[in-house]
Parts: sequence; C-alpha cells; structure tokens
Amino acid sequence: MVTAVFTIISQYREGLLQGLLVTLALCVIVWVCGLTIGTLLGSLSAQYPNEVGKPSKALSFTLSGIPILVLLFWLHYPLQEMLGVVINPFFTAAFALSLVNIFAVTDIVRTALVEFPSQYIVAGKVSGLSNREVFKKIQFPIIFRQIIPAILTTQVNMLQLTLFASLISVEEIFRVAQRINASIYKPVEIYTALAIFFLIICLPLNGLALYLKRKYTRNLSEK
Repeated sequence: MVTAVFTIISQYREGLLQGLLVTLALCVIVWVCGLTIGTLLGSLSAQYPNEVGKPSKALSFTLSGIPILVLLFWLHYPLQEMLGVVINPFFTAAFALSLVNIFAVTDIVRTALVEFPSQYIVAGKVSGLSNREVFKKIQFPIIFRQIIPAILTTQVNMLQLTLFASLISVEEIFRVAQRINASIYKPVEIYTALAIFFLIICLPLNGLALYLKRKYTRNLSEK
C-alpha cells in the first residue's frame, strides 16, 4: 500500500501540487485577515466593551452556530443569486473562512486582554512606567505568550476547514484528490496521500503550539 500511495503521489504530482498551492494561497488570505483584523477587533472589544465588544460577541456566537459548509453554500449560491452577482468561488471561500477566523482570533485576544490581572499594570505604574511602557514591557509580552498557542491551533483548524471549499468548486487539494479518485478509483491510497500532505503541514504547527503552551501558558491569577 505504501508503494501505491507514493506511486500515486509521483504520477499525479503536478495536479496535487497545484491543488496544494491553491490550498496554501487560501490559507494565507484566511490567516492574514484573521490575525490582523481579529487582533484589532479583539483589542477594540476589550477597550470598548459596549460599543464593540457586545456586537462582536453576538456575531461570534451566531457564527459558532452555523456549520462552515452551510455558510459557504449560502454565500456562494443564494446570496449571490439574490444580489445578481457571480463571484469566483475561491474568493467566496476566502471570505467565509476569513470571517470565521477573524471572530475566533477576536475571542482569543479579547479574553486575554479582559482577564489580564490589573495588579501587573498597577505594579508597573508604581515602578514609574508610563501607560505605553506598561503595555510594551509588561502586557504585550505576557499576553503574547498566553495567546500564541491558541492562535496557532486555530490557524491549523482553519487549514483543515479549507477542505470544505472543494464543495463550492474551489480547485484546492481535496477537490483535486476527488477528481483523481473519480478517474482511477483508489480511495484508500489517494486519501492516504492527502493525509500525508496535511500531516506534514499540521503536525509541526500543532507540536509548536503544544510546546509553547507548556512553556509559557499559565494561570495569571496565581500568586
């Protein structure tokens, strides 16, 4: 079986590589949007809990109740028909997944900021630090170490969710694998090859997240 798997990878390497590149391109968009906009929105949510925090919580709660498959289909078919537009499915998938990622990162950042112990800030100010110095030298380093494992795990989850983009005709790696399987019908070997691709990408990120969590994450309320 191992030989058959690597034979398929070798025989269809161009198609699989093209699908992998589409998957990675989708991930880059989703990751960049999620990390930048999500971090900004999370910061604003913590700073303005009523004006920004409550609406973002409501949207996050709503999105958490919608399966990503349903969201993709709704954005790609009914919504576009209602608006009378036709959008490339790649961009529809990028928007849907970015939306999910943005609010996932927002929740992580907001929670870290809201739950940050005030005694750390007080100690910094008593030591003569300005608000900017307190943030730069105390809050940011501690919060960054606290949230980075959860952020990494979330991004790995987003990578795995890109598989659903195939269902609205995005030519990512899972859709390529489906087309290869329709041609030669060797599902075990083909999807094993697909699993290998994802293991190569996901395992190092998951391992890094676990390492950082064990090394840096702790209960900040501990005295």
